[in-house]
Amino acid sequence: MNRKIIIAIDGFSSSGKSTLAKAISKKLKYKYIDSGAMYRSVALLAIQKKIFDSDLWNTRNFIPILKEISLKLKWNKKYNQTDIFLNKENIRSKIRSEKVTTKVSLIAQIPEIREKLTLMQRNIGRNKGIVIDGRDVGNYVFPKSELKIFMKGSIEIRSYRRYQDLKKKGEEVSYEEVKKNLIYRDMMDTSRKISPLTKSIDSIEIDNTFMSIEEQLNLIFQLINKRKK
Repeated sequence: MNRKIIIAIDGFSSSGKSTLAKAISKKLKYKYIDSGAMYRSVALLAIQKKIFDSDLWNTRNFIPILKEISLKLKWNKKYNQTDIFLNKENIRSKIRSEKVTTKVSLIAQIPEIREKLTLMQRNIGRNKGIVIDGRDVGNYVFPKSELKIFMKGSIEIRSYRRYQDLKKKGEEVSYEEVKKNLIYRDMMDTSRKISPLTKSIDSIEIDNTFMSIEEQLNLIFQLINKRKK
């Protein structure tokens, strides 16, 4: 029986989660849920609403704005990526800026935001046939997912990947700045009280520091085929 399953991919920033998740969803014709993009969208809204403009910003200042959030995810076949609409505006390119990146870990700590986005993700995946990547999707969002992957890689290679991506987009950043930000995000993701980044006991760990994307996909599709039978 070739049944539909849920594939949850967790891991550190710039560990290649999204690249893998998109390739898997395309091959299987599954829905792809970019949970990180959802948190980035909320971070972008917080920036637009000038929530962070004061050194004394308080998470409670942001909670009322949650009622204004309408998020829609739509797969863009032409560009092989997810378009994400915040209150009907396509913000796909805006959420990838380094400015948003520096704030998203702060947003991800707010329980009310995690609760709202988790409910949205579970609703999308209620009929299975999805690939989702994030920080707590295997542990918390879809704890009963049939295949859980945990991605990791050296801080140097992850920083270099992120640096190269930003340079291609025309952003003026240094490698050291990117590395410093990733170290900070790792600390924030693993130490937050609500749904921290941790490897669940039933996750399969992949360290892709020295692995090509083809090698990673070959390994993962072997695992997928075992679980779909």
